[in-house]
Amino acid sequence: MTPRIDLLPVGAIEDEVLNVLERRLHQVLEWEVRRNAPLPLPAAAFNEARGQYEALQVMRAVTEAAPENASRVLGILEKDLSIPMLTFVFGQAQLRGRIAIMSLARLRQEFYGLPANKTLTEIRAMKEALHELGHTFGLVHCPVPSCLMPLAKAIQHVDRADIGSCV
Repeated sequence: MTPRIDLLPVGAIEDEVLNVLERRLHQVLEWEVRRNAPLPLPAAAFNEARGQYEALQVMRAVTEAAPENASRVLGILEKDLSIPMLTFVFGQAQLRGRIAIMSLARLRQEFYGLPANKTLTEIRAMKEALHELGHTFGLVHCPVPSCLMPLAKAIQHVDRADIGSCV
């Protein structure tokens, strides 16, 4: 069986971002990449007090909707994500598992009150997708700032990551 990554939009996602991820993930990983029909945003995952979606709840929804024959599943959403111990996360993944999720919210310049930059958003989305998928392959956070796998606590950490570094 050919290894395959399934992209699973969670809520509405722009086709342009999904097209870039499909094409670039296939180029970099040399795996088949397939786009799935969107999954509705899981209402139970919304944390009203924080105004964010709880990453673990979103991961559960993606796990339940994941095609059984997919090698990896990457859930992608526009909404901001958090976990109890951090104010936000760009994404989350099962270490050595097959499920990963990522948020586009903080990858967009608009989140920071800046003009939209489609190209920068697409570059950041690719880095974040590879980072989260890296965890599913067993990669842990790296102390090298330019690596694709450091713990990103700010958008600057995503920006300085180099797709070809370390991994």
